[in-house]
This record gives sequence, C-alpha cells and structure tokens, in this order.
Amino acid sequence: MLGIRPLNCLSVLRDQFSRISLREPNLTRGKRHLNYPKLRNPFWFVRKDRVKHDDLVSPENSQFVQEVLHDKYGVPSLLKGVTTYPNASSGLIRAEELPQAEWKPSLRRTGVIARKIGQYPLWLKNGKKIRTTLLQIVDNHVIKYIPPEEFNPTQKPKVKDVRQWGCMLVGAESTDPTILTKEYCGLFKDSGVMPKARLARFLVSPEAQLLPGTPLNVSHFRVGDYVDVRGKTVSRGFQGVMKRWGFKGMPASHGQTKTHRRPGNIGGGGEKGRVWPGKKLPGHMGNRWRVMRGLKIWRINTKYNVMWVQGSSICGETNNFVYVFDTLLPLRRYTEAPAFPTHFESPEEELPEDIWHEDVHNFADPTILYEPE
Repeated sequence: MLGIRPLNCLSVLRDQFSRISLREPNLTRGKRHLNYPKLRNPFWFVRKDRVKHDDLVSPENSQFVQEVLHDKYGVPSLLKGVTTYPNASSGLIRAEELPQAEWKPSLRRTGVIARKIGQYPLWLKNGKKIRTTLLQIVDNHVIKYIPPEEFNPTQKPKVKDVRQWGCMLVGAESTDPTILTKEYCGLFKDSGVMPKARLARFLVSPEAQLLPGTPLNVSHFRVGDYVDVRGKTVSRGFQGVMKRWGFKGMPASHGQTKTHRRPGNIGGGGEKGRVWPGKKLPGHMGNRWRVMRGLKIWRINTKYNVMWVQGSSICGETNNFVYVFDTLLPLRRYTEAPAFPTHFESPEEELPEDIWHEDVHNFADPTILYEPE
C-alpha cells in the first residue's frame, strides 16, 4: 500500500494540471486582480536605438557617412553647440506660409520640450526672496501636425471634445541618425530637420498649426506668463509608509518590538474584511507623471533659451526633460494676445539677451543714481 500512494498522488496532480490547462484564458485571473498603472508608449512609438555593437565599418567609411548626413541635415546642435534651423538656404520659416488666424482666448497653442538644469533664487524689488527653476528649451522643432480628423489617441484626453483638437508632434535635441533605427528616422522624413532624441505630443487648436520644421525657442513665451510643467517624479523604489506617506511610526519604547516603522492597524476587519483601494500602504514611490500648474515666468534669457519658472518642486531630476505649455487654469490664462501660433524671428529683430519681470530686482542695475542739478 505504501508503494501505491505516490502513484495515486501523481495521478491526482496530473488530472489537476490537465484541468488547469483546459481552462479558458479569461478565467485564469481572479476578479480581485489589480491592474497597476503602467508607463505605456504612444501608438506611434518605434524602437529608437539600434543594437549596440560594432558594424565593422572602417574609420574612412564612417567619416564619409557623417559627411553625407551633415550635407543632408546639417551639423547636429549637440556637435557644434548652437541651434540649427531647417531650410538654411531660404532662412527661417515665415509666418506668411501659414493660414492667417486671429487669437482667441479659447484657442490653444503648442508647447515645448525643456530640460531642467537647476534652481536659482531671485529677489523682488520689495526684498522678498523667491525660488525658481531654470528650464532650457533645447533645439525644439515641429516634426508633424496631425489634423483633428486624423488624430486618434490611444488614451482619451481629459477634454470635452477630442474631435476639435489637433495634435502637434514636437522634437527636441538633435542627434546622430546613424545610431537610430530606420523606422524611427522615418518620422522625420518630411520635417527637414535632424532626427530628435526626444518627442512629445501637444493638443492644439487647428488655427494654431505650424509647418513641419518650424523652430520653437524661449520667445514662444513672455515674462509674466503662467505655464504648466509636466514631468516624471524621481523614482524612489519600494518605500515604507513613513517615507512614502509621512506616517509618524510607532514609539521607540513601551514594549514596541520590530514595529517602529510599521503602519499599524489598517482597519481591514470593519468593512467586509478587506482593504479598500487607495489605502496608504508600502509600495513603489515616484516614477509617475505629474503636472505643476500656474507657474509664473520671472526671467528669460534669449541667448541660451533659458527661462526662470516659479517654484522649486518641478518634477524630475536635474537634466531631465519636462513639457511646458500654456496654463489651463481659468484665472491665469492669457488676457492679451500672445505670440500666436508662435514667435517668428526676423533678421532685423534683435531681442535683448535678458528680459526681467518688472517686479524682479536686477543686480546689474545701478544702486545709486545721480541726477544733474
């Protein structure tokens, strides 16, 4: 009898596994399965980087490939240190090439991609100190405009009517096409600019459309405007309730044993013996998209495309990319017409290098003024 029991156990297990394999796929997950938030890619996502290996290309052939690319696209901005614009032979793209549209408060312009490069304090003329974050708009160009009838977002935006909005695809920071895949470089075929290392989509009004290859710089905004900044928070990994939610923790004495940083009683037995969704418990902290709304621009530098934005809690680490666009707060929207659909530079126009808000104290200004008697 002892020799038969293992055989009987194996036969029972075999029957159970056969029943499990014949189950329907949609019944394998229980009803209590939680769908955790994922960082999904947009529908136009393609693989960006090639396989990192040596293609056995000689130095002479590699140099020849670089010369052909530079003749076709121009030198990338990362290589020569300045911003390159398309259509160098014909100059910058003119506003006359776009259909004329008058600005209205209900219209929405495109945004830009900026790099968070640090923090810096400013002082107002009344002596108050404010903390600001420096955002640099790095080599932004319009890649493509998708009209409302062709725009089909994978995730429904939080707007009333998606059918009335178009989509503007903006790229930032030119890079070498030889390190990118053929499919990814195909996105920039009709734009006339170098392939970009970063892409972003912005909902825009059809009246605010721009031609592919249009450059976007810090002149897109003005000093005193309010913007919304969208970025990804710093990933802190798996953290407990004290760091993640700011819990006080248990006392260090009075008989406490190994519960100093524990959450304590979560009250799961009062209602149906379960834990309600959204309960503050240990888990992954950070690495989520967040939007800071209604941030004021205090200073602009047109030489390096840098703007000083209110606050020091903009999401992301230093040198991370963020998306900057006009604020959606109703009380901080534009009351006067901005540069619509964007600011078009002219050869005769000379912008000052630094533009300060009227309330900000400029330390370069003289402190003592002598007036003639």
